Amino acid sequence: VQLQASGGGLVQAGGSLRLSCAASGRTFSSYAMGWFRQAPGKEREFVTAAWSGSITYYADSVKGRFTISRDNAKNAVYLQMNSLKPEDTAVYYCAAALNPRNIASMAEYDYWGQGTLVTVSS
Repeated sequence: VQLQASGGGLVQAGGSLRLSCAASGRTFSSYAMGWFRQAPGKEREFVTAAWSGSITYYADSVKGRFTISRDNAKNAVYLQMNSLKPEDTAVYYCAAALNPRNIASMAEYDYWGQGTLVTVSS
């Protein structure tokens, strides 16, 4: 599976962005899809993930502001980010995991996109 993230950019605090992740491969629907982010000088952290069907998971820091969705017909996953804050500034990565035991763990993900930079100005 190859992943290509896009949609990052510069936005003011309170604004919105929508990230996209395009995946190759015929078995996309079999994978859990996640978004992680890495802020400058910090470790990469879990943001959200979508499992089979409509099961989703969110980090507490983004609950109520971010929404993950996936379109298996288009082999794509999206991250709608609203009410953005300066602390959301990071490189955002999409990733794919097959049958993860811990969906929030980076170690469970087999494939990673190249990352897209989101900068939120105050």
